[in-house]
Amino acid sequence: MTDVTTVNGPVNATTAALRQLLDLLAADAPAEQLARPAAQARAAGADPHDQDVIDGATRTALDIHRTLAQRRRREAELAALFDTASDLAALRDPDAVLHAIVHRARTLLGTDIAYLTLNDPAAGDTFMRVTSGSVSATFQQLRLGMGEGLGGLVAQTARPYASPDYRTDRRFKHTGAIDEGVGEEGLRGILGVPLLVGRRVIGVLFAADRTPRDFAPEAIALLASLADHAAVAIDGARLLDETRSALVELNAANETARAHSDALHRAADAHDRLTDLVLRGGDVDDVTREIAALLDGGLAVHDADGTELARLETGPVVPSEQGIEASRRGGRAVPVDGNWVCAVLAGPELLGSLVLTGRADLTDADRRLFERAGTVTALLLLLRRSVAEAEDRVRGELLDDLLTVQQPGGHRSTGSLTLRARKLDIHLARPHAVLVLTCDPALRSRLLAETARRARALGGLAGTRNGRTVLLAPTSHPGALARELAHEFSRGLGAPVTVGAAGPVTGPEHLPDAYDEAHRCLLALETLGRSGGGAALTDLGFLGVLLSDRADIAGYVDRVIGPVLAYDAQRGTELARTLTAYYDNGASLARAKDVLHVHVNTVVQRLDRIAQLLGPDWNTPGRALEIQVALRLHRLARQGVPGHRSA
Repeated sequence: MTDVTTVNGPVNATTAALRQLLDLLAADAPAEQLARPAAQARAAGADPHDQDVIDGATRTALDIHRTLAQRRRREAELAALFDTASDLAALRDPDAVLHAIVHRARTLLGTDIAYLTLNDPAAGDTFMRVTSGSVSATFQQLRLGMGEGLGGLVAQTARPYASPDYRTDRRFKHTGAIDEGVGEEGLRGILGVPLLVGRRVIGVLFAADRTPRDFAPEAIALLASLADHAAVAIDGARLLDETRSALVELNAANETARAHSDALHRAADAHDRLTDLVLRGGDVDDVTREIAALLDGGLAVHDADGTELARLETGPVVPSEQGIEASRRGGRAVPVDGNWVCAVLAGPELLGSLVLTGRADLTDADRRLFERAGTVTALLLLLRRSVAEAEDRVRGELLDDLLTVQQPGGHRSTGSLTLRARKLDIHLARPHAVLVLTCDPALRSRLLAETARRARALGGLAGTRNGRTVLLAPTSHPGALARELAHEFSRGLGAPVTVGAAGPVTGPEHLPDAYDEAHRCLLALETLGRSGGGAALTDLGFLGVLLSDRADIAGYVDRVIGPVLAYDAQRGTELARTLTAYYDNGASLARAKDVLHVHVNTVVQRLDRIAQLLGPDWNTPGRALEIQVALRLHRLARQGVPGHRSA
């Protein structure tokens, strides 16, 4: 193994390479630089084992780099979507709104071109209104008959449509004029989503590349969300423009127009306030409070399954499935039994619903405001879901990796695991316990949810493994935590919850063994008939070793007399032999010193040292029994008893 020299002395070359990888990750270096330590080690003639370690760490670093890049990209997309909502709400000029929509669509999806078509009811066709990135005059001046081309399919079905390659796609009607314009522009992969105002399709928003492209579901959902905002912004700008025209043409309608304009401004300002609230990190309760204040009514927010997420100024409300479906089909809030229901949508996907109470006489302006509140709520729920899915996936994968035993010939990078945990604010250098929980199979999902809640509160991880719920939590007292959780969860679920614990341990390398020990402790508790209780294996003493599925003799011996054995090994003393002689001779100092052939003061001094290593209660009846069992097991293991591994 090659060493290098630093100002602090010689450093193993593999360690140096791993440190360099961590430094590059911390500096957010590009991927090509992450491959440099492996190449340098190879050029320096590192031995195959060291090179394999460095190559494996490099692959892990590249995986982390890709994951971070994906998260940054997703965060940038969501931030850009929120910025778009705020920008569009602030614009009043229709042309400015349309150009902002197309520009932001091209930016968000990273396509070569984006464009927007609007329906012309008078002419009975659709025309190209705004483009971004287009170079063809023919394409920019296209007018399409209703039902023609990909845009016609989107408008007819009011659903998004993606064509990986326009030239070869025969699932919609091709025409010579459209094919000529698309061909001159050189477009291949095209995605179109409808601009909906109520049930009416007012146009189509497109993003396209000049090479074939399969648009991912995330890209389709992103453009659909932007289209929802765009439709609201276009409709708002159109209504504002109509209001201005009406003011010029009909002086008699001044008061009505002013009230209408004020309502639009109020809706736009409310949209800004709600969007800013979400951008500042507001949660569902904050948004509910703001909407209820704006509309002067009670409000209940439910998810897609009908579970209440928040409620203010109203009693419990069961969302009407018929009302939600009607709102979903029409894209508008609908009245139901004296209340108003608005489906919360992201494109065609139902994310939840809003129920407004106490406002049976909702005006059109307030209805529109209520619908905008639904759009902002959709953004919030999308953000929450994205964050939760990413966090749950990362936390679940980390917990599984932490508890997985390295396979023969495999590579388990403790440094990588430590770094991944630290990114989740979990510091494995601190003492941690592993707890395995079980209950009635019908209650497992509730137990997992409660355990996950406690994991967040404790700063740990929760998940499932081999049909059991598992918790990794920072604590130096695993037995006490196991008893606390068993009592709390048994009471909360109304059924016994049994908890086995192990630890505390520091560092990821000991966690697989701790998981095995916690599982054995759980089996021991069940064998002892202690259902609904909690304990660590150390709390059960030698009974835990005897009753567990596979007795960990070495672990038990190490826990009970490990400090004494380590002291003997390091200093060449005979403390363990002294303990054996002391107990074998009825705790008699005189007989023990005869067996050991030493002075009685030597025996006393050795026992004092043992007390320092094992604690002052080492000779109490309970501890004495534990120590005698451990000494005998240690002696048997050293003699090679079949079925046991050496201590």
